Amino acid sequence: MPKTTTPPRGARKESFRKAKGMHDILADEYLLKENFIEKAKKIASFYEFQPIQTPILEKVELFTTSIGETTDIIEKEMYNLKTKGREQLVLRPEGTAAVVRAYIENGMQSLPQPVMLHYHGPFFRYERSQKGRTREFQQFGLEILGETDAIADAVIIKTTQAILEEAGKIKNLTLKINSVGDKECRETYQRELINYYKKNSTKLCKNCVRRLKTNPMRLLDCKEEGCQEIKENAPQIMNFLCTGCSNHFKDVLETLDASEVSYYLDHTLVRGLDYYSRTAFEFIDEDTGLVVCGGGRYDPLSKILSGKEVSGVGAAIGIDRVLEKNKKKQSVKTTTKRGKPAKVFFIQLGVGARYKSLAVLEKLRKSKIPTKHSLSKSSLKGQLKLASKLKIPYTLILGQKEALEDSIIVRNMKTTSQETIKIEKLIDHLKKKIK
Repeated sequence: MPKTTTPPRGARKESFRKAKGMHDILADEYLLKENFIEKAKKIASFYEFQPIQTPILEKVELFTTSIGETTDIIEKEMYNLKTKGREQLVLRPEGTAAVVRAYIENGMQSLPQPVMLHYHGPFFRYERSQKGRTREFQQFGLEILGETDAIADAVIIKTTQAILEEAGKIKNLTLKINSVGDKECRETYQRELINYYKKNSTKLCKNCVRRLKTNPMRLLDCKEEGCQEIKENAPQIMNFLCTGCSNHFKDVLETLDASEVSYYLDHTLVRGLDYYSRTAFEFIDEDTGLVVCGGGRYDPLSKILSGKEVSGVGAAIGIDRVLEKNKKKQSVKTTTKRGKPAKVFFIQLGVGARYKSLAVLEKLRKSKIPTKHSLSKSSLKGQLKLASKLKIPYTLILGQKEALEDSIIVRNMKTTSQETIKIEKLIDHLKKKIK
């Protein structure tokens, strides 16, 4: 038999405590978390996001290849382990790379695009514990793959906002947004940024001195007081965007405006991972001052992992931070209900209609009218065929003309008759039809 040793008396009690940074979720907190997740899933499902679950353990190469060797996550924050077969694995530090890996590995490219996914679970980073986050932390994520249009960025932002406000009960929410351009934009911008910071190198903190050589974009992410002052006068990437990136960002902002989403342009906002491109954003809980959600577009990621170009955009909500101020609530009810059959199928055609589409969908969601829709660029005929196949009784058609007139076409799929009504009267009209 193998020889066993008895730990010293003083050490025995300590050895049965949880590992530093890990978290026991007890009854009240567990119910609060489950309640948030159920509500978040319901909102995500309305916007056509489908569930996915990826492994907690992934190959280390997935993150060293995608995130970037000089990021804090790779340099000092991953939990590494080696199997008996000498395979290097890590506890997943974030969700996007794993979802893109699953998309590629499971042949989701052959599905109708875009593919919209939601997920939740624990993630792990070996970092100094922060307010609202431990080394093991919970996230709820959203990803849209296979869509280059700015509508995908806006859907991610709008859905995330709804989850934070309704499931997270955050009243004072601020959206900060920026564009980080693409690889070509950033090369020119980074040269200007490096030159500017070199002139102020004697005033930089130790981390920024290192970042100046390894990851200059992260200079804008520093929270040290001395570096904050330098950052205020740094070159702005908006002045270096190419035509494609500039037009994409303009489309994102115009879609958010039409969807009644307020935002604050922050030219210093960058994301900490190398795969981000174009849109970058964060949601701040103004009551706590904490970032409760971060996200953006990551068009280069799929090509980095597989050589195949697949556009992507997503966001991750920090569940622990969202629920921090709700933990005192004692009574939490969780319900899991099967979704009701869709009563309407929403179709939008053209740029003007696209800008107004999210506002119409929000009216339908808040009025609890079961709705199906598609972000694809299918023809009107194709979408009507899909609505008929799904046996949805009414179709809503928002075209360019209707968008200009603040109206929408309501089509009875059984009789093929249709009528045009004002959008402001849509909900009342539909409720009478559905009854």
